[in-house]
Amino acid sequence: MSLRGEVCVVTGAGGFLGKRLVRLLLEEESAAEIRLLDKHVQPQFLQTLEDCRGDTKLSVFEGDIRDGDFLRKSCRGASIVFHIASIIDVYDSVEYSEIYGVNVKGTQLLLEACIQENVVSFIYTSTIEVMGPNGKGDPIINGSEDMIYDCTLKFAYSKTKKEAEERTLQAHSEVLQNGGRLATCALRPMYIYGEGCRFLLGHMGDGIRNKNVLYRMSLPEAQVNPVYVGNVAAAHLQAARSLKDPQKRNAIGGKFYFVSDDTPLMSYSDFNHVVMSPLGFSIQEKLMYPLWLLYTICFIIEIGCMILRPFVRIVPPLKWQLVTMLNTSFSFSYQKAKRDLGYAPRYTWEEARKCTTEWLASELPRERERILTK
Repeated sequence: MSLRGEVCVVTGAGGFLGKRLVRLLLEEESAAEIRLLDKHVQPQFLQTLEDCRGDTKLSVFEGDIRDGDFLRKSCRGASIVFHIASIIDVYDSVEYSEIYGVNVKGTQLLLEACIQENVVSFIYTSTIEVMGPNGKGDPIINGSEDMIYDCTLKFAYSKTKKEAEERTLQAHSEVLQNGGRLATCALRPMYIYGEGCRFLLGHMGDGIRNKNVLYRMSLPEAQVNPVYVGNVAAAHLQAARSLKDPQKRNAIGGKFYFVSDDTPLMSYSDFNHVVMSPLGFSIQEKLMYPLWLLYTICFIIEIGCMILRPFVRIVPPLKWQLVTMLNTSFSFSYQKAKRDLGYAPRYTWEEARKCTTEWLASELPRERERILTK
């Protein structure tokens, strides 16, 4: 089922995943129009799309996801919305009102705009973090959509993404202004890596400051399964194709799907080392501090921040929940997405690792100069 002739809206189109999805849509789908919705879309990015644009119209909509009138204008005449835009924050550095406004209210306003403007398909980019891990660090290995996991979410990011996902799935089968019905689904990618990943750049920068030795923040046995950005983009495309198919539309509508690939299980820290070791980086053999000490430090810091909160807001460099996330085995299967959506990884682990390392190599001189000349 092709998206040829469709009008697609991509929120967060100027971001890490958004850019990859826009290019994939241009290369494979021959959509009538792709609308790039974001706070700002760099002109340089648009220039890179000229080689694959073909006859597809590219339209830029710059504005605020919390502006209902802007969203209605962006969705007018569209048929598919890929909602990727959100504030990603694992340090709780963003005020709750800000992250809630973008991640939850922005999603709700976008759903309402789709209903008012008769958009028939809505794909929401969720995250593995809506599952946890929980505060006890209970592991999940090769988890599925059907499993039950006891978790009270701690991060504002996790909470708001979970609520936005729930609102998206509840909106499935809502009646549109013209009498049709909206179909929705949500995708839960693992930690996404690849060209443009700012977290990898941050870890590389830390390694440069530490004389080319990467910090170990994860126990080797705390295994996760990161997913390559190109494969996540492919999953979004397959979800849109499936929602367009009358035979699949109701079967997958209102459901969520985990998105992973064949990246081997390893800890977050070991993953960083695998993609950066060809660039001359080594990694600490042991955690910077014993795990019990890290938890103790986090507990003391968080209590102090709580006491000072009425007077000053301090963002701790490390939190209990982040330490737990980095040191809990937490992996999920993509088999349901394969069965229901026809998703399969486009890129092998070898290809994904090669592309990621080559991109990091291209960024290394700039990062080294930026850090060492400070």
